[in-house]
This record gives sequence, C-alpha cells and structure tokens, in this order.
Amino acid sequence: MGSKKVNIFMIDDHPSMIEGYKSILSYNDLGYEINVTSAFDCESAYKRMMKSEDIYEFDMVFLDLSLPPYEEKNINSGQDLALLAKKKYPFAKIVILTSHAEAFILYDIQTNIDPDGLLVKSDFTAEEFLRAFEIISNKEKYVSKTVKESIQEMLEVKNNVFLDENNRTIISLLAQGVLSKNLPNYINLAQSSIDKRKAQIKDYFCVKGGTDEDIVREAKRQGFV
Repeated sequence: MGSKKVNIFMIDDHPSMIEGYKSILSYNDLGYEINVTSAFDCESAYKRMMKSEDIYEFDMVFLDLSLPPYEEKNINSGQDLALLAKKKYPFAKIVILTSHAEAFILYDIQTNIDPDGLLVKSDFTAEEFLRAFEIISNKEKYVSKTVKESIQEMLEVKNNVFLDENNRTIISLLAQGVLSKNLPNYINLAQSSIDKRKAQIKDYFCVKGGTDEDIVREAKRQGFV
C-alpha cells in the first residue's frame, strides 16, 4: 500500500522558510508524502486560490501573518488570506506560523480565525513542528507555548470590558501613533465613548490620570502590543 500524499499550500515571504518546513515535514512519522505548492506574497497566494476549482485541492494551508499586501483586492496580511482559505478550502487544516508574539494579535487570530494550528516561530524546534503537524493531521488543534500563555493572559483579565474588541482596537491604534482626537476616523465610536473607554483602560493599567503615552507604555510592558 502506497503512502498517503498530503497536499500543502505554503505561503511565506521567505522562500528559505518554506524549504525548511518541507524538509522537516519529510521526516514525519505518519508515512505521509508531502507535496507543497508555494506562494510568497498576498497577490500570488490570492491568484493561486482564485485559480483553484477543487475545494479538496489542499489538505493543509500554512500561512505566515506578515506578507507583502495585495492592496487592489484589500488582502493585507496572512490573516485576510486565512479567512479566504477557510472559504475556498473548507476541509483544509489552516495553520498559522508567525513571528508575532503580542497577546492582542494572537488572541484576535484565535478568536476571529480559529485556526487548526497557531505557532509562534520563536517557540518551536523541528521536533515540535513535526509533532504539531502530526497532531493537526489527527484532527486535533495545536497552539505553541507563547500562544497558550498569551490567550490565558487575556482570558484572566478580570475586567471583561477591557477585553472587548473596541478597547483592544483603541490601544492598538494609540500604539500605532494615532492621536486621540482622530480615533473616531478609525473606529465606529463617538469621541465621548472613546474617552470613557480610555478611562477604563487607564484604570486597568493603573495609570489613572495618565496620558495616551502611559497607556501605550503599559500595554507594551505587559506584552499586549
């Protein structure tokens, strides 16, 4: 009986990373033959997906988060591609491999995409990568150490108001340098609502009476952004 072929679509802007993943997976203990299709940016990945007419074409899709965008189609990251891949290949396992270790980003990926695998690149060795592949192949989900810790950290936040999406967006925008008075241009809230939420955030971070810079400093210190 021949070995089962596993068709994987790998999207990463570093071709050497894809070669590394292919090499590691060739040592899998399940006896699977690994067949890889590669793309190195959002545009080529999008076009390859659109060309595909078979929802069963890929068994797995491996994506990096930080990829050169395809602005024409508003595909700006691996997160956008992951959502597209879930629609295009509903039976494929979606695995996200990222250098991002920020709690907000990892929590949002887990919540909005709910991938079959979520691994922070600095977490895993070749052995762990293989183990993750084998666990995901057996229809179980896998998250690496930093992801577990970040999500646990977010879930343990006592003030649930702080955890909601609007407050996370406010903190992320402030961290990107957006001024408070301009926040209503980026988020569907009135300035008065934003100010109330900022007061809650300052309470949570124990910087009552502090500035936007204090919010950003604390958010960075605690690994949220």
